Amino acid sequence: MTRNNHAAKGAAIAVDPIKSKKALGTIARLLADKPRDQALFVLGIHSALRASDLLALTVGGIKSILADPDDGDVIREIKEGKLRRISANKPVRAAVERLLASRPYEDAELLFQGKRGPLTTSWLRRLVIGWCAAVNLPGHFGSHTLRKTWGYHMRVTCNVDIPTLMAVFGHATQRQTLDYLCIQPDEIRSVYAFELV
Repeated sequence: MTRNNHAAKGAAIAVDPIKSKKALGTIARLLADKPRDQALFVLGIHSALRASDLLALTVGGIKSILADPDDGDVIREIKEGKLRRISANKPVRAAVERLLASRPYEDAELLFQGKRGPLTTSWLRRLVIGWCAAVNLPGHFGSHTLRKTWGYHMRVTCNVDIPTLMAVFGHATQRQTLDYLCIQPDEIRSVYAFELV
């Protein structure tokens, strides 16, 4: 018997963001003894990069991003081919510098490698599912969870407007961004809960 882990052709599988800031901190601490995984997690939840772009980062590329603390550097997205500016905040900088100090790296090599070579998006999916299971998070998680987590917290925690998030994600419509962030039902409930008198 073979196990089919793929959705039917044309079907969409929605993954959830990690909504709990406490869970985010717990996962980061759980990964403290695994510099690669911690850097992958921290960079993933702070950059809004697609899994393929995250896994395509080179050591030289991340060093260029770290070299300018304010403006970072530009990368070319794999899916859309668009140029995108990425910068590193303090948690990203600390996690990536820790990874780079963990062993000798060549600038041309990929930042995130496994024992058998470059990590794949399916491997990242398994990692994310494992991290979320380790902290008993309910939901459906995958490689896109990291990108969605960034967007969710930018909107809900930091109150970033939808047009700005559309631009970061490269979405064509506000509806696409709202669906992507998994927050519209919560926002609609909060509107009706507001008391005017």
